[in-house]
Amino acid sequence: MPRRRHPPLVAPLLILALAGLPAIAQANACPTPGQWQRGGKVVGTAPLMAELAERRVVLLGEQHERLAHHRWQLHTLAGLHARQPEMVIGLEMLPRDAQPTLDAWVAGELNEADFLAESDWLGAWGYDPDAYLPILHFARMQQIPLLAINVTPALRQRLAAEGWEAVPAAERHGITPPAPASMGYREALAEVYANHPSEGEYEAGLERFIDAQLVWDRAMAQGLAEATKEAALVVGLMGQGHVSYGHGVPHQLADLGIDAAAGLMAWDRDPDCTPPAGLADALFTLGDEAGFEPPEPQRMGILITAHEDGVQVIGVSEQSLAEGLGLVEGDLIVEAAGRPMRHPGELTDLVRRQTPGTLLPLAVTRDGATEELLVRFPLRDEAR
Repeated sequence: MPRRRHPPLVAPLLILALAGLPAIAQANACPTPGQWQRGGKVVGTAPLMAELAERRVVLLGEQHERLAHHRWQLHTLAGLHARQPEMVIGLEMLPRDAQPTLDAWVAGELNEADFLAESDWLGAWGYDPDAYLPILHFARMQQIPLLAINVTPALRQRLAAEGWEAVPAAERHGITPPAPASMGYREALAEVYANHPSEGEYEAGLERFIDAQLVWDRAMAQGLAEATKEAALVVGLMGQGHVSYGHGVPHQLADLGIDAAAGLMAWDRDPDCTPPAGLADALFTLGDEAGFEPPEPQRMGILITAHEDGVQVIGVSEQSLAEGLGLVEGDLIVEAAGRPMRHPGELTDLVRRQTPGTLLPLAVTRDGATEELLVRFPLRDEAR
């Protein structure tokens, strides 16, 4: 499709400002649910959407398990599309290999079950597809192209471990090496890394973790940047950590020549009505959405990773169902409910959908022997 040309926009990535609009800004006002704010001021939705629609790239940062965040994303996508129909949507959720499946979905050639199977949603992403399907249906109904902008975990780890020069461009989708992480981003990633189990020397592990994150950011940024060559507006859906404080994807977009990307987030209003300075270019204020979120999903209390023979346990939480069951680090879950387990997302989805009081049989391999275990998910009253 032809790309509409706009006058260049220059905006710092690390401040809460999109541009003036003083006529609709209300200083020192505490935003109410449904209102947008930036720079400590409430701004009107209509003029904000009109301004954002003139950007080349808009990023909508999410918390993956918050249904309210996906509802906010859908509403924002509709507002932007009404202003700029020549829009495409980039998805962190799927790697580039899934692009033919996204194309077939938008073309109406696949139903939900076939789309989830052919895209390997649970293996590639793992989060509840029901939270994302309204957005996917909106894109299909409006014939908005959907772009897979991620890469597989295997490629991400390969680039981080072997280095960019060791991986031919054709095998990394032509993605170029990332710009170095800012000091603020390194500090934020170090906090995340410190809260996860790791093996080996800490500093070396941290550097590998940061390198892998930069691959992730660069892959998405380059996918979005390439889309701007054809589309007037490119909107990226991704986790908040890739958007916040101008780190991550905005930083990589700037390195690729797109320095006017806008990062947006949903915000749970605190008693002070004061979000952290520089968190995003604009914030949408959420109300108390607790009563409209689905019940807390079932959890076993394990950290898992992919394994060629199943799903491997790499951590067990104290006082969890898994600990009570006797699961330990290194156990291999090969079957659940009689189904072979191929990806962590498959087990996570199966556990998440268990109703209170139900039983889930597992086949677990340890030291070459396979044992049948039975997980009993407590009733809600028992879990309190």
